[in-house]
Amino acid sequence: MSQPQWVGHCPGCGGWNTLHEVTHSKTTTLVPETDAVRLADVASAAAVPVPTGLSEFDRALGGGLVPGSVTLLGGEPGIGKSTLTLQIAAGLAHRKGRVLLVGAEESPAQVRLRAERLGALDDGVWLAGDADLDTVVGHLDRVEPDLLVVDSIQTVYDPATSGVPGSTAQVRACAHRLVGEARRRGITIVLVGHVTKDGSLAGPKVLEHVVDTVCELTGDRHHALRLLRVAKHRFGPTDELGLFEMAADGMRPVDDPGRLFLADRATDVAGSAVLPAMEGYRPLVVELQSLVVRATTPHPRRSSQGVDPRRLSLLLAVLERRVGLELGALDVYVTAVGGVQVTEPGADLPLALAVTSALTGRRLGSDTVACGEVGLGGEVRQVAHLERRLLEAQRLGFTRAVLPESGPDGPPGIEVIRVRTLAEAVAATGLLGNGQAGELPAA
Repeated sequence: MSQPQWVGHCPGCGGWNTLHEVTHSKTTTLVPETDAVRLADVASAAAVPVPTGLSEFDRALGGGLVPGSVTLLGGEPGIGKSTLTLQIAAGLAHRKGRVLLVGAEESPAQVRLRAERLGALDDGVWLAGDADLDTVVGHLDRVEPDLLVVDSIQTVYDPATSGVPGSTAQVRACAHRLVGEARRRGITIVLVGHVTKDGSLAGPKVLEHVVDTVCELTGDRHHALRLLRVAKHRFGPTDELGLFEMAADGMRPVDDPGRLFLADRATDVAGSAVLPAMEGYRPLVVELQSLVVRATTPHPRRSSQGVDPRRLSLLLAVLERRVGLELGALDVYVTAVGGVQVTEPGADLPLALAVTSALTGRRLGSDTVACGEVGLGGEVRQVAHLERRLLEAQRLGFTRAVLPESGPDGPPGIEVIRVRTLAEAVAATGLLGNGQAGELPAA
């Protein structure tokens, strides 16, 4: 008589305390299906990306989609994920490829209407409206596509797995199986994913681990700008950025974002400063604006759009303590123009100069950019990639730059004004009346 665990009453003989523990040890050696090899002997297979026809998408992914890879594209509802994937599908089909689009969220008629609006009707694009994963794999056998687009992974379900579509178990099972199909067939798969309220990808974290590339499409619904960031990429760097403009005919690549951000800039208004920002390795010249008015409530407002509100509060404290500006009884509003989010430390110096300009009514030079991190002691610190920032500013016609004292020399045509503290920067730009408003003194 054996039992998996100790019991006081033997179910066989009926005696009490008659069972004794016996430990069995058995070693099983499994024969591996493949032999281990030296790492140096492994053949290096070149992952050559295939261009999709969308220049900004290809830029972000280092040239395009790699055959046999799985890419996860996330973003808020209505941001343009379905539009972007449909344009990618049409672009690859136009290059003599075959694409299978699984639209589990929309009816075939809805997808057809979008394709007509985008001009994405192509004989190489096949459409399936099935959410059953077994049926999707069956379509792969019949169509034999080069690219599979699943919109979205949260609506597909595996009949062999319990749970409703979109549950943790279903998303994990569907993702693992689709990744296996991509490896076995050598096809490229793009999965569209939902996001949660805090902006992170919905579903289990294993969804991001199992895929090769994770992309995030962001933007402000009230602006046409869309930013494609790559959070994970096994075939290249994750520091590139793709920029699109949402239009009636789909996502238009933005080849010159600097001119887009500065197109309607008013140079004759106080409270404006220009920042040569960096998104990964790509410089973006962005205008920061500020408005300072007398508070009408006992608690002055600190409002920011596109700028970290905690960073704004810190800079206002430094301006009061280190520069001597009285801001405690004033409402302060700041914004990054164009719907872009500016969170890097290099925005400290131009943001502080914009607030000072709005307070004093003196304009910063229209041909001036500023960049630098501001510490609690009022010191101005250097930030990364200043050379690339200044080259982009010089290309757009700016001739002067306010930089930390340890900053590099500017390119030809850029006059560098070096400052050690925020107080020196305010004085050098003439925002407190130490010089002519809007003009920098000669270096």
